[in-house]
Amino acid sequence: KLRPVLSVLKFAYVVAWAALALHVAYRVLWEAYEIRLYAIREYGRVIHEFDPYFNLRATEYLYHNGWGRFAHWFDYKVWYPLGRPVGTTIYPGMQVTSVFIKRSFDWIVANFSSVVASYGIKKGMSLNDVCCFVPAWFGSVATLFTGLMAYEATVGVSGAKVGEEAGGKGSPQAFRCLLSGVPLLGYVYAKAIVPTVNVVMKSLDSVFGSNNLGIDTRKPLPTLFGSSATSGSSPAVECGLFAAAIMSIVPAHIMRSVGGGYDNESVAMSAMTATFWLWMRSLRGDGDNTQSGMAWGAMAGIAYFYMAAVWGGYVFVINLVGVHCALLILFGRHSSKLHRSYTLFYLIGTALATSVPVVGWTPLKSLEQMGPMAVFFGIQLVEYCEVKRKKEKLSFKEAWKLRIKVFGAAGLVAVALAAVIWPTGYFGPISARVRGLFVKHTKTGNPLVDSVAEHQPASAQAYTQYLSDVVYIA
Repeated sequence: KLRPVLSVLKFAYVVAWAALALHVAYRVLWEAYEIRLYAIREYGRVIHEFDPYFNLRATEYLYHNGWGRFAHWFDYKVWYPLGRPVGTTIYPGMQVTSVFIKRSFDWIVANFSSVVASYGIKKGMSLNDVCCFVPAWFGSVATLFTGLMAYEATVGVSGAKVGEEAGGKGSPQAFRCLLSGVPLLGYVYAKAIVPTVNVVMKSLDSVFGSNNLGIDTRKPLPTLFGSSATSGSSPAVECGLFAAAIMSIVPAHIMRSVGGGYDNESVAMSAMTATFWLWMRSLRGDGDNTQSGMAWGAMAGIAYFYMAAVWGGYVFVINLVGVHCALLILFGRHSSKLHRSYTLFYLIGTALATSVPVVGWTPLKSLEQMGPMAVFFGIQLVEYCEVKRKKEKLSFKEAWKLRIKVFGAAGLVAVALAAVIWPTGYFGPISARVRGLFVKHTKTGNPLVDSVAEHQPASAQAYTQYLSDVVYIA
């Protein structure tokens, strides 16, 4: 008799919880947008600082002259009297995005004039206004993707099949790590690292009240799509909302996305977080279910292309994804889904990135991007060894012999190719951005180079200034 009542209460609980989560998400995104408008409210719709004003001029040129002339534009008014070939030295993603938004507004006003007029809007936004608001708009977008990243990181993992194949119970700590096959390191891994991780996992089990932390860190909430769905799992949603709230107000992000601060980083943060989230999303679920991984991996490659078109920091993005993929393989998390996801991500992202004039063939020549390329070829070899191991049912020892043979031969080929290509000057030097992470910058005498903040060492005070109280969590 009570079953219908309980069903109604359960449904009401789900609806109330979802409504609350959506309301909090809306408030976080809206406040992220509002807080970035203080400069516009204070000073009006004006572009401030030098680089944003140059970006505005470049956007105006693209809007009035089209991509063909923009790609070959030589601006004699900047760096006078030398001038600058803008089309081949600028990351054009932000300008193309702003022109697209402007033309979209113009099309809406032209084709839906009656609907637009009902809201008191008589004409579309000027290009200057669009460029003023782009940082604030994309500040909210970056906040959204940061929340999605936190959600994806806490929504749980499904690795039962991989764990069972390795002889475990399906939990991540039961996976057979590659370190276990290395003499001495394997002993330390088995006797010290694994027990320590298990203690931590059991402690978290007691906190979250789950009997199988390895598969999912919490019991899924009942949803409109069935109780087995993990899309509404708690505390994944709460973690996502909390991370988004931090991203919305952290000073380090606000200072690069304030209204009127029309610089590349304001859009690049959205592209960066979108790439990371799509990459993380491509790895969710069963490691043998490759179809969804391929789709999400391809979208991650497209997002990476957008990142490469917007800002030179794309180098950090491709390297971070490559390092993550390599670590997953190292710690025994290789799967067909990982192979398909990274393969499509790298191929699509790199192929599209080379179409950006300022990038060109750099992804295939730059030393700082050889790591992701090595991971790409390495994961092909790992997948080959895994397919052969499963097909021929090789033992652990036989599988390792196969890996040593395959990677040994590949290593010899790589060394031979490098020895032939290196003297030709094919490989480019490490950029100042990456070199500045490890080597102290020396003054060059060029004020355009010496004045760049990323070429200078950061002070301890800067972390507190840019991160505020979050510095203690970071």
